[in-house]
Amino acid sequence: MAVVEYDGRILLLDVGLRFPGGDMPGIDLVLPDFEYVRERADAIEAIVITHGHEDHVGALPWLLRDIGVESVPMIISGPLTVEMARSKLKEHKLDDSALEAVDTGEIIEAGPFTIEMIHLTHSIPDARGAAIGTPAGTVVFTGDYKFDQTPVDGDPADMARLAELGAEGVLLLCGDSTNADRPGFSPSESLVGPALLKVFEGCEGRIIVTSFASNVHRVQQVVDAAEATGRKVALVGRSMVKNSKIAKVLNHLSVPEGILIQPREINNFPDDRVVVVSTGSQGEPLSALRRMAHRDHAQIELHSGDTIVFSATPVPGNERAVNETVDRLYQIGCTVITAQDAPIHASGHGYAEELKLMLNLVRPTYFMPVHGDAKRLRLHRELAEQVGIAPASIFEGANGLPLDISESGARFGPQEHSGVLLVDGMELGEPSEAAVRDRRTLADDGVVVIVVSISAQSGELISDPEVVSRGMAAGADTDKLVKCARESSITVCEIAAKAGEHDRDELERRLHDGVAADIHSALRRRPLVLPVVVEA
Repeated sequence: MAVVEYDGRILLLDVGLRFPGGDMPGIDLVLPDFEYVRERADAIEAIVITHGHEDHVGALPWLLRDIGVESVPMIISGPLTVEMARSKLKEHKLDDSALEAVDTGEIIEAGPFTIEMIHLTHSIPDARGAAIGTPAGTVVFTGDYKFDQTPVDGDPADMARLAELGAEGVLLLCGDSTNADRPGFSPSESLVGPALLKVFEGCEGRIIVTSFASNVHRVQQVVDAAEATGRKVALVGRSMVKNSKIAKVLNHLSVPEGILIQPREINNFPDDRVVVVSTGSQGEPLSALRRMAHRDHAQIELHSGDTIVFSATPVPGNERAVNETVDRLYQIGCTVITAQDAPIHASGHGYAEELKLMLNLVRPTYFMPVHGDAKRLRLHRELAEQVGIAPASIFEGANGLPLDISESGARFGPQEHSGVLLVDGMELGEPSEAAVRDRRTLADDGVVVIVVSISAQSGELISDPEVVSRGMAAGADTDKLVKCARESSITVCEIAAKAGEHDRDELERRLHDGVAADIHSALRRRPLVLPVVVEA
């Protein structure tokens, strides 16, 4: 999420989220902290969404719930992105949001700002860059992009308009850095179709293709390959079905009459006449493919002879989940084809030469690389220097670090509050290190609950401690742990009673520390220890 601010008025660019890694057990979503925007909600003129991917639009419902729908006069984007956003907001009962689809080249006025959206190419239709006009100059946000000269929909990026903006003068360019570490030019999305067709022609059984649900162009190429090989297509996964319906209505997806079937109809056709397009390319726990791999899908049971085509690459952090899914598929007897085996995936982000092309087209006074980790931001800086942008005019920023631009130049201002919010079910809040740490402990080593009953007068044990453990594999280790925890608890209570320590809170602290230390010493495990002291 980016904020453009001028004379006390603000405009938001993209409101995305990210998914938790393996180090955040129990967390569903990770959102940006909205505090800065919440405190200035009355100053919002508009929200601009560049495209429909979750890391650019996924947090919109949460933001509007936080600051109120009435605080945002308009939310603008392309037609497909607007309809995807509308669907998300409807799920959150935010039907009154001021969503507005705008054409590329149309100039929208919003307080001191003007907004123009520029057609670009990405792995989803309707991807846009945004040129934000201010009295101080024009700021261009690329969003996610690549310069695909042969896109599936035949509509390449509007490089002419980018060059015009460059000639008119651009104050600041904020450019996507995702693939700054990959040399050359990215392959065209249109090259994936022939590769998929070749894979389909070599398969005798069912084919299950998994990709991002928002990659409408990939779904189109799967449909085309299925038609060419005489196969029916079943869309599986709520987001896959929903996005495909929206794309069909807006003519971004063309599906021949009679080719689509319902998942429940799959078994009515021979295996060599069926293609399934499924969510789950990132190994998401509740996705359709993951459930199939764990034999937990209500309508599709995988078997030997099925071919699973991963038409996507793992997002950094998802490799373990994807590998676990692939391993499960092999155990079932499936054949698995990934982008390492055939050219069945093309990145939606431009490589180094495309990033340099963007810089040369726009020719900004100042440049700030965005949308990447520290390594890729640094590499993007180096690319900007290679095309002639002065090092002093390039700013590697950080979340919450504002770039102040005035007539006297550009400089970073004081750090503002930033951070993340965690979504756990439907609850939203700031991350608690203790809570997340406890969840990691539970996931790794389980929990031990110790209940001790002591005399309220003497502090002595009335009966042997009760010990319950959960989360450890059954066997000798569990028995040793229970025995160790019980003996440790008795020792701690006896020492406390002799010392005249009767305070329940203090005894629980001693039990926690003593039992945890003894378990680790004996078994090299660190379970979560929960002592309960009952006075009688």
